[in-house]
Amino acid sequence: MVSILSVLLALIVILLPIEGDVAVETAARYDNYRLYRVDLASDDHVQLFQQLEAKSDSCTFYGHARQPGQQLTIMVSASKVADFEDLLTLHSVSGHVLERNVQQLIDREATTVKPVTTDPVELGWEHYYQLETIYAWMDSLASRFPEFVSTLEIGYSYEGRPIKGVKLSRRPDNKAIVVEGGIHAREWISPATATFLLHELITSEDPSVQELGTAYDWYFFPIVNPDGYRFTFTGDRLWRKNRKPYGLCRGVDLNRNFDSNWGGIGSSDDPCSYDFSGSGPFSEPESVAVANFIRANVGAARIRTYIALHSYSQLLMFPYGHTAEKVSNYDHLQTITVKAIEALTAVNGTVFRGGSKYETIYPSSGGSIDWAYQTGGIPVSLTFELRGPPDSTDMFILPAEQILPVGRETLAAFVAIVHEAARLGYYDS
Repeated sequence: MVSILSVLLALIVILLPIEGDVAVETAARYDNYRLYRVDLASDDHVQLFQQLEAKSDSCTFYGHARQPGQQLTIMVSASKVADFEDLLTLHSVSGHVLERNVQQLIDREATTVKPVTTDPVELGWEHYYQLETIYAWMDSLASRFPEFVSTLEIGYSYEGRPIKGVKLSRRPDNKAIVVEGGIHAREWISPATATFLLHELITSEDPSVQELGTAYDWYFFPIVNPDGYRFTFTGDRLWRKNRKPYGLCRGVDLNRNFDSNWGGIGSSDDPCSYDFSGSGPFSEPESVAVANFIRANVGAARIRTYIALHSYSQLLMFPYGHTAEKVSNYDHLQTITVKAIEALTAVNGTVFRGGSKYETIYPSSGGSIDWAYQTGGIPVSLTFELRGPPDSTDMFILPAEQILPVGRETLAAFVAIVHEAARLGYYDS
């Protein structure tokens, strides 16, 4: 006779996610969750949605209600769609549905995810890859190009995974550029774009790209939030934070955890919030690892540029995020941004906007590029918000068929950034 215990054990085995594979039974599902775009026409509307965000566990906000005239994207659980529609009608809020079934987007994307392999691999950019595969690919680069490519580990995540990077250096005494990817777990296009850019800098036959890969040292960290990134494959596709527990909830928004106006505007002290800033500045091992790397290398490696890759909204931004105060080289950064956007748009016609984080997207504190600029002393610090547009129905679930177009247009922007920064003297001795 089969014991109850053996049945329970069998069920546990079935329900547990398989190491390295996408969980099915245990993963969060978003069947018939709707994505809305609403218009906040008045102060009353702003207060209404501030209260809704504070009290509802059925509405996921992508941005906070701040001011009249703002548009806000909100995902509503299937069981609360009727209540949400009623709320819009009752308070005369204009809005429309962007997507009627978010799970369909996730299911579509899942067909483009490659199974994990830790053998030496050559990535293609028509698919998304999991953490272990990307790390194996980074190791394979160092094996294939040992003269100028090496890997490094700058620290470990909360769950003990290495935070892995690649250094590309073809010439001594180069100035250096750092590329940060995957700080927000659900933004899969960020690691995909980082790996594409790194591959092009190593292998491209385009003279302008070859120049960048020779005249500068490059440090790429495609996934600085490895625990969160892996969890988006095994637990919740829309997870944003790291995986450190805080009471009833898990995770810190690592891009709110740097010691740059930490805990200020645009961050939360609620551990259950998507932009929880942590228990203190640099409370998380992942942000500490990035900061320690910059501290140790900004002089020796002569880091002059720091670029963070995020999605979505089609923006290119520079410090500050927490204040309207302009940085000392605001005009230079604005010029660099304009040149980069022109180059990017010329590739595929993709429309970007540029400016400081505060004036371009929304106020935020504790971000990596603000800290890299102000405390790290890196004068050209930039954040990309890659495809799609602010009212995108794809949000963070960008189809894999867009990886190559995004990579190519972002590469053009990188070339323009470095050329313009060089023209302005930022790589001079």
